[in-house]
Amino acid sequence: MKQRQFKFIRIDILIIFCLPVLANAQQFELVTAQNNVTIYYQQGEFKLDSIAAHLLASDIELVSGYHPKVSTDISNAKGNIIIIGKYDSQLVKNFGNNASDSAIVGKWECYSLRFLSKPSANIANALVIAGSDARGTAYGVFSVSGKIGVTPWYWWADATPKTQKSLALDRQDFTSKTPSVRFRGIFINDEDWGLQPWAAKTFEPDTKDIGPKTYAKVFELLLRLKANLIWPAMHPSTKAFYHYPGNIKAAEDYQIVVGSSHAEPMLRNNVSEWNQKEMGHFNYLTNKKKVDEYWESRIKESSKINGIYTTGMRGIHDGAMEGVKTMAETVPLMDTIIRVQRDMLKKYVNAEITKVPQVFTPYKEVLEIYDAGLRVPEDITLVWPDDNYGYIQRLSNAEENRRPGGSGVYYHASYWGRPHDYLWLNTTHPAHLREEMTKAFTLNARQLWVLNVGDIKPAEYATQLFMDMAYDIEPFEKPAFSKAHLQKWLSTIFGDKQSVSVAQSLWKYYDLAFERKPEYMGWSRTEPTTGIDFTQYNHTYYNDQAQLRIDAYDRLLAQVKNIGTNIQAKDKDAFYELVEYPVKGAALINKKFLFRDKAYIYGKQGRLSSAHYASLSGGTQEEIASETLYYNRKLANGKWKGMMDMFPRKLPVFNLPVFDLPVKKNLPAFCALPEGYSHVDSTSAHDLKLLEFNKWNKQRYFIDVFLTQPLKKAFTVKASEKWIVISSSHGELTPDGLNSQQRIWVEIDWNKAPVQKSLKGNIIVESGDDQYIFDVIANNANVKELENFKGHVETAHYLSIDAADYSAVRNMNSRHWNVIEGLGSNGKSLEALPLVEKAAEGDLDTLKVKSNPAVEYNFYVFGHSPADITISSLPTYPLNKNFELRYGVSIDGGPITIFNFRTFGRSDEWKKNVLSNSAKRTFKVPNLKPGKHKLEIYMIDPGVILTHIFIDLSVAQPFYGSLSLNPINTDMKPASVSKSVK
Repeated sequence: MKQRQFKFIRIDILIIFCLPVLANAQQFELVTAQNNVTIYYQQGEFKLDSIAAHLLASDIELVSGYHPKVSTDISNAKGNIIIIGKYDSQLVKNFGNNASDSAIVGKWECYSLRFLSKPSANIANALVIAGSDARGTAYGVFSVSGKIGVTPWYWWADATPKTQKSLALDRQDFTSKTPSVRFRGIFINDEDWGLQPWAAKTFEPDTKDIGPKTYAKVFELLLRLKANLIWPAMHPSTKAFYHYPGNIKAAEDYQIVVGSSHAEPMLRNNVSEWNQKEMGHFNYLTNKKKVDEYWESRIKESSKINGIYTTGMRGIHDGAMEGVKTMAETVPLMDTIIRVQRDMLKKYVNAEITKVPQVFTPYKEVLEIYDAGLRVPEDITLVWPDDNYGYIQRLSNAEENRRPGGSGVYYHASYWGRPHDYLWLNTTHPAHLREEMTKAFTLNARQLWVLNVGDIKPAEYATQLFMDMAYDIEPFEKPAFSKAHLQKWLSTIFGDKQSVSVAQSLWKYYDLAFERKPEYMGWSRTEPTTGIDFTQYNHTYYNDQAQLRIDAYDRLLAQVKNIGTNIQAKDKDAFYELVEYPVKGAALINKKFLFRDKAYIYGKQGRLSSAHYASLSGGTQEEIASETLYYNRKLANGKWKGMMDMFPRKLPVFNLPVFDLPVKKNLPAFCALPEGYSHVDSTSAHDLKLLEFNKWNKQRYFIDVFLTQPLKKAFTVKASEKWIVISSSHGELTPDGLNSQQRIWVEIDWNKAPVQKSLKGNIIVESGDDQYIFDVIANNANVKELENFKGHVETAHYLSIDAADYSAVRNMNSRHWNVIEGLGSNGKSLEALPLVEKAAEGDLDTLKVKSNPAVEYNFYVFGHSPADITISSLPTYPLNKNFELRYGVSIDGGPITIFNFRTFGRSDEWKKNVLSNSAKRTFKVPNLKPGKHKLEIYMIDPGVILTHIFIDLSVAQPFYGSLSLNPINTDMKPASVSKSVK
């Protein structure tokens, strides 16, 4: 595994190449006072050799200011030179047997770097970049670009390398290994609001479309990412790839393999190329001749290109095949269609059909056809799709893995469709992407990986991560590598000094979005489109879930702002594109809806601040507009004009909420409410109580004081006991903005509290004639059962437990529960492993679950209560047709209840699951007695990923997410106090 180790070592020590160097015998000088390198490539070989050579020269100039000479005539070569070519080219062979590594011969996309000293009288040193094929050579060339500090994103993300007057490489020979996945590429999709308008109006106005100039830049990016495949843009806004001959020429020159999406058989873009008025319906039953001619003409046209042909048939644009009504009709018709297509491929491309790359993608309704008995020829690659939301629907079983065509994956980092689009910001969580794709690789999906990247921007990092995994999966087999990879990638753009803090900020950005994507914050749907609704975050319980989320985004914004002040001028544009805009956008759209919620909830309470929250909500829309305008008009001097749209598809979530605020009348001018209460009555004498405290959880609860009328009100807060700690003893409320309210935090000083079960005290809040008394109850008893207890203790009628925070685990040599670092909103999940294509004898026997691996959770409750134990999992799919998604649950050694959270189709449950990244099942206990208990979860099916357990002891309070409570500041005030509750 030396190849990947070398790659990431180079990233780790990239700083060496980002500093002026003093050349020595162990270095190959590119640009120094003594030497300026010259680049040579083989004349008459691949056009890509010339492209790569000239791009390397441009990269060296970008870093050093010196543009090396590029030539094919080596007769007068002298000094230090770089040789570029295939291992068997005459140019490479001229330098003898040591010029390349014979191990690359016959390999797919491999290269070797060989440093030669004094290979001839006039040549002092030579670096020979030899490839096993054209792309292998290009990968070798761009690996050198990476060593001098030029990232694949130098153009697409304005990642400007550090200027270096002197450039030299370590003289370290290297040979790459074969890529982990054979075909690795992207699908440009839903380009209507980004790439297409940008290309048409800004970058390629002569074409007025995504044309050859744009595709040349895309193909260069792919090669720098060590990718090799494109599924071209295909929406109605874009003309078909084959409409522009220059597109095909660019693909040929860059040696990019051209495929097409699941809905575009035989490299045809149906949306642009099938003219129903002239050609009739796209119906194989009633219009077979026209459809066959349509496919045949493209196969003829593409017969000499490097292509992968999608087989089968769907509707014109991502819909079901026309003309069939039953599965009994559909399966034989699909079989006929594939046979006819393959006959055409034999006739025009290669009579030996197994030499023609072909794929079949069981996407949406096509999976049902496949499962109904369709026999896909064994040399065709099965491309397993995700469910559009990042969960791969199925992978091959043992029988399917024996097929010579193998399998692959089509995965989404961007999507248009039900239950909701996510086209604006890219929030694909790196740990989730790593989990799904390493699973795919483990189950032998290694022939083709395609990522739906939308407009490429802003999916830069998701694209980089996906391609790095596809090229070399090995380091990603360890979950912890996800964070390391992000940091290493950022170090190539912003340098080591900034990469740690930037990576931490982006990881938090991904964590917050994994709980709820920015595009889903309106709690609306599409197809059919529904209006926005209130969020499901609790504002009055669990320390104000909504405010905790606002605070988390405020801290993130502050971190990004602080980092931005230290970002070098050359990196400002890249920082804005990769970090600042997405973080600001996500924070603002979250605030838009959470502030809207507060405006309504606080309006019902009669708070004066209600109108101000409405104003804050509206203000976020203006800020998003301002940031987007900057992105399109000023960023990089207008380079990306038209790329960013803050209203993709103009869905309701992107609109300004309409405010019809409730009005609460006849209230005292000054009011106070404790956590857990949502309404205020109209009397001025109030007996209220805070939720119960206990020393095992050391809770903090709040009391909100607020105005209901435009007056000034001073107030005092007094605790009856020294062990009751309050964050503020007095204050003044004024009518302006959020100064009309203040949040008082209450906690217990357990060192001062008497040792007893039912400690009682109170807090009195007074303002003039208005007095509010809050009872305080705390448990500071010495409970013998809890003296050495290792487990979880009830807090205010519930327990919230991360699945990875178990008390004990019972594993087996062959099967085990494993903690997955970084995965899930709380940063850890628990997975049933190993991932296998077929279970061992007896593993799935539900009558023998007691002998299976299990995790145990010890917990303690204080009183009698029924209990609803809700177990949350990631909404994954069974690994293949052999499995389900089952686990067993028991309490205190009792009978095991088996749960299965598998969903079918686009059910309402599935929609809720993918929008929340959570699948829930509830185990009901009629009467849970006081004291210790043990919850056990037994493994059944592999691949199940547990995230959270919530034990509801009649708390009667809803919540959203996994209920991860962020720590409150030491002054017990939210971090965003100036903007939220003051």
